[in-house]
Amino acid sequence: MSSSKPTPNSHQPTAKKRRFLTADKKFQIYLEAQNPAVPVGEILRREGLFSTDLARIRQQVKEGALLRLSVKPGRAKDHSNVSAEAHEALKNELQQKERALADQAVELAILRKKTSGVSWDR
Repeated sequence: MSSSKPTPNSHQPTAKKRRFLTADKKFQIYLEAQNPAVPVGEILRREGLFSTDLARIRQQVKEGALLRLSVKPGRAKDHSNVSAEAHEALKNELQQKERALADQAVELAILRKKTSGVSWDR
């Protein structure tokens, strides 16, 4: 007769997997936790979270709201961060293209003079 209980040697401890919540899910949990009619403990148990997780979500919502509300009205600026090396490489490339454009402008001026019959010796 076999027992329904697992033997100590056959039982493998299961490692708890880390959950990654989407921003929408975090905001949904935040809004639900703000409702005084729903016990926070019930939400945490259902979502498998700890109170520190909810505190972190609340802090993230606050930081996001403050960041968004601090934006001045008008056209949005692009604040993409570029490394110093990439910035220097782009700057050098721009200088090379400006030199090439200047050289082309000189060549074009010379060709125009030659085709219009203007001599160099005036």
